[in-house]
Amino acid sequence: MRAMLTVLVAWGALVGGGMAGGAPATAADTGLHRFGATSVAPGVSYAEFRMTVPRGLVHGHLVTVDLADPRVAVDLLYPGAVGARSPVSELAADRGAVAAVNGDFFNISEGQHPGVEATGASVGPAVASGRQLKSAVPDGQRFGPVMPPGATTEDVIGVGYDHRARLDRLTLHGAVLTPEGALPLRGLNQYALPVDGIGAYTARWGPASRLRATCGTDTDRAAPCSTDTTEVTVRHGRVAALRDAPGAGGVAVGSVVLVGREEGARQLRKLHLGERVSVSHHLAGRGPGRLRFAVGGFPIVRNGTPVDGLDSGAVAVRTSAGTGAGGRVLYLLALDGAPGQTGLTVCELADLMEELGARNAVDLDGGGSSTLVTGDAYGETVRNHPSGGAERPVPNAIGVFSPRACPMGQGRKGRGVWCGASQGAGASR
Repeated sequence: MRAMLTVLVAWGALVGGGMAGGAPATAADTGLHRFGATSVAPGVSYAEFRMTVPRGLVHGHLVTVDLADPRVAVDLLYPGAVGARSPVSELAADRGAVAAVNGDFFNISEGQHPGVEATGASVGPAVASGRQLKSAVPDGQRFGPVMPPGATTEDVIGVGYDHRARLDRLTLHGAVLTPEGALPLRGLNQYALPVDGIGAYTARWGPASRLRATCGTDTDRAAPCSTDTTEVTVRHGRVAALRDAPGAGGVAVGSVVLVGREEGARQLRKLHLGERVSVSHHLAGRGPGRLRFAVGGFPIVRNGTPVDGLDSGAVAVRTSAGTGAGGRVLYLLALDGAPGQTGLTVCELADLMEELGARNAVDLDGGGSSTLVTGDAYGETVRNHPSGGAERPVPNAIGVFSPRACPMGQGRKGRGVWCGASQGAGASR
């Protein structure tokens, strides 16, 4: 794989420079063809490639983002609620993103728990425009391929207030303060809670049912749902309602719904209507400064080297995001899922991202979720062919913002004139 991809180093330099047009570059010994890179917006370029592996043809799509350009920003796209899904093209159109790629793995199905609805919520932490939306589910409750040793659902890729992209790990710190003392908070707007834990659900969760939060265990996603549960609604700092089973429906602004299982449920049952209760929570990272944007994904490249223990057997259409140039470059990649083309293993994906110039990279949701979109003044274009034949609704995506090109006949005349910043262009600044 490394031998086949050596020519991508030169191609990555061209993409980063925003060059357009020109003859396709061909590597005679590998069958790799590069299609001329084009500028999507200031600091944002798009290109596609094909390469041959022993299994057949791989077709890929790449967006390269220059975070050193002051006109560029990156943020999380999501449908307004953690427990909701929308196609990437709709998420990009709603915010006016000039490019986007699908994000984290998510609670896509609940065949193991008859009668329990899938929430659509993502696996890992999520931060949008500096707002901390959710924390990570237990490792054993995740969806997606097997993670390499040392990885966790708390791993993310994000952009800080310093406008640099990095890999980080976001851990929930929180407490429920009651008249009898403090109870540890083990979840925030997540579809699965740790055994014996208490989770908080805010208005950002949305109307999805909270029943799924008490199903499975820390090591077995398919384990039965707990029968020892309690739900407490705290409104304006006082206990307003108590019930045995987790409910559904939106959480009002100014309220918090606490869901407990096993020991967490037993502690919540000690509360009484009208008692004062306060809930505090925040996600703490390990990197320098807070992240303005973050999405879950497990590391596949660290410090310029593929991570040990990556899966080298399962082949699939895949999505990845990576960082380079000291965090000043962001790479967004999605493979094409058209019939007759092959995918990559996670190990091969890591090799590819390294050859493209990524010093660090994560694996994002793949298969039918893999979608890469670019947008201009005329609308959004889905660049790859989703493997399911149509876009799959997803819980979140990585959105890129920069001034859009003016349509002909609008603003100043001529092509290549930039109309102004797209919506949210300052969101990750």
